[in-house]
Amino acid sequence: MTSPDDLAAARYAHMRWNAPLSEEHAALLLDRLTIPEGARVLDLGCGWGELLLRAVATGGAGTSSTTGTGVDTNHAALARGRALAAERSLDTRVTFVDREASAWQEPADRVLCVGASHAFGGSAAALDALTGLVSPGGRLLFGDGFWERPPTAEAKEIFGDQTMTLADLVEQARASGWRVLHLSTADQREWDDFEATWRAGRQEWLLAHPDDPRATGIRDELDTQLRQYVGVYRGVLGFAYLVLGH
Repeated sequence: MTSPDDLAAARYAHMRWNAPLSEEHAALLLDRLTIPEGARVLDLGCGWGELLLRAVATGGAGTSSTTGTGVDTNHAALARGRALAAERSLDTRVTFVDREASAWQEPADRVLCVGASHAFGGSAAALDALTGLVSPGGRLLFGDGFWERPPTAEAKEIFGDQTMTLADLVEQARASGWRVLHLSTADQREWDDFEATWRAGRQEWLLAHPDDPRATGIRDELDTQLRQYVGVYRGVLGFAYLVLGH
């Protein structure tokens, strides 16, 4: 039997970031953030911090270069982030911290919170809490799910009752004191690629280890997840990226 670690590593092995996001879309969002050299970038719920690393890299390599902090509680993801930072010679400028995102209190010039609103108790609570973590004149990249079409009871059971429509999410941002500087949403190809790469590592592991005692459970897990995506929330759950200022 293979070790537990190889299966854990396989879960995210093919993912560039843990969100439905293309390279082109990511570049657009970083452009809209207008990250100045010397800025402090904070990524709450960073995972392995791919977007954080790219944000910091835009700030130049001088003594006043941009620095970054990634905050998460996933030890394996943080280790991956540190390894990526070292590979790109960013390890002196990017720090990864093992901490609950909601416990972080130090503001930054640019804040990223993508797919991590649950760490604050939902979209509304996150938008409220993050106002205190963006320095004056700074910007927030907030990525969050929303109902693109009316959800079924099964979809609500998977994603919870706090998921909003896009109109309600934008209105909540305004009510929390933010100005929406940019809004874009993940398209269907981004969603399909995200879902496929999320399963790809485990699919490959399953093909390579058909006789492993865990294989039956992993097969059932993957089949259930694919059925739910195709049959329950594909085209129903959307994902929005808002660049916000206040």
